[in-house]
Amino acid sequence: MKEFKIRCSAIGKIMTNARSKTETLSKTTKTYLEEWSKEQIYNRKKEIFSKYIDKGNAVEVDSLNFIAKELDYNSLVKNEESFENGFLTGTPDAILDDHIIDVKNSWDCFSFPLYFNSVPNKDYYYQAQGYMALTGIDRFKLIYTLMDTPEDLIQREYFGDESTDLVEFASKYKYSNIESKYRIKVFEIYRNEEDINNIYNRVEECRSYLKSLWVDLNF
Repeated sequence: MKEFKIRCSAIGKIMTNARSKTETLSKTTKTYLEEWSKEQIYNRKKEIFSKYIDKGNAVEVDSLNFIAKELDYNSLVKNEESFENGFLTGTPDAILDDHIIDVKNSWDCFSFPLYFNSVPNKDYYYQAQGYMALTGIDRFKLIYTLMDTPEDLIQREYFGDESTDLVEFASKYKYSNIESKYRIKVFEIYRNEEDINNIYNRVEECRSYLKSLWVDLNF
């Protein structure tokens, strides 16, 4: 069985606190670890599908180009290099000399964090700390964008609600006609060594829990 390392995008799954003071790991963490263990035992990867993930993947390059234009970068190239240390693995979206960029593509205007003044999701804060730990970079930009939804995803939505004309329906998922300042939101996060060490310590606790699971299975 390979040694457990946490993907940066999943760090939030293991950093939730247990409700009971006598427990180290939360139920959320234990469930995640049990699923990870099954992936190793059965040599299968749990697949997660959603329209939100599909849109994010489909518009990722367009989002980077949009960010480059709006924030005055010469260009932004999608990073393909994966990083790993003794505790973490991860592939940041874009890496520059002095900061990392990670893009979150909102499904629609109602899930876009227009009025937030701090990171909307604690999981993304931990993801940022993981990427900074892996790359040695001390600054991170979490950038939300609101992009046009691809036509195939609009069609998929429309087949579930054909009460309106398709053109009218599709207009609800198009945002390129909206002023750019309402379609991009930047949150800056800085490296925190204490939180990085807390992540490493939690990984060690997760490894101990996994060992206990395998003992029970005589694995």
